[in-house]
Amino acid sequence: MKTDIYQEVTDRIVASIEAGTAPWLRPWTGGKIKGFGSEPFNAASGRVYNGINWLILSCSHYGSNGWLTFKQAKELGGCVRKGEKGTPIVFWSFIRDKDDASKVIPFARGYTVFNVEQCDGIEASRRLKVPPPAIPGDTSITAVAARVGAVVRHAGDRAYYSPSVDQVVLPGINNFKSQGHYDSTLAHELVHWTGHTSRNNRQFGARFGDEAYAFEELVAEIGSAFVCAHQGIDLDGLQHAGYVDNWLKVLKNDKRAIFTAASAAKKAAEYLIGDVAVEEEIEDAKLAA
Repeated sequence: MKTDIYQEVTDRIVASIEAGTAPWLRPWTGGKIKGFGSEPFNAASGRVYNGINWLILSCSHYGSNGWLTFKQAKELGGCVRKGEKGTPIVFWSFIRDKDDASKVIPFARGYTVFNVEQCDGIEASRRLKVPPPAIPGDTSITAVAARVGAVVRHAGDRAYYSPSVDQVVLPGINNFKSQGHYDSTLAHELVHWTGHTSRNNRQFGARFGDEAYAFEELVAEIGSAFVCAHQGIDLDGLQHAGYVDNWLKVLKNDKRAIFTAASAAKKAAEYLIGDVAVEEEIEDAKLAA
């Protein structure tokens, strides 16, 4: 029976959210193996996974953030432990529309990776590759805002992005319980800022109708997680927990919705931090064959 990768991924994300452990809230503070990166990455190439694969691998409960295909584990002189179950992730293939040769249609295909903790015979300190450090210098979200030219104003007692004046507004930093809480909130609002027509021009009304606003909040949740993980900042809980029921409704009704959310969040994060987390998953998929 052919696997429906869209449904399989959606079911896994939904189960994670319903269990109260949204995958983007995993505290990426490094794995049990010293020296590993703070984001899920391919341990043979050192490339960071991104987009939907970042979310899928964030659902795991391994202490390591490093992943390998079965073939890569063998090439590194080790092997996947007998009886271990792999994690299906995604790479994209493209076909031309039969009615319009100039139009290319993307579709998802699955392949399997294993966490390095599922492998034997691999010396992490000598053979596995880890991603380079994030960005040298100031990695705060305030520095990210300054770098992209976002206007951030401190006033009032709530955090929001105002499209009418194109500004992010937050309470003063002393009103937050921690620097991490301030940074994660700012990152969330900056993702909203990227949706402006002059930037990513992000609009979901036609597809998601009444749930469009809640879906935008999901994009901001995931996008801020991408940004914070890259910058080495722990998220401090859901920014908009009140939308959970709406998110679940959308995801359960549309098996491709989480892919749309992850793609939009990835574009937003790339706008904020640059094309630093892009990985050609297809290269690892070839190694899985």
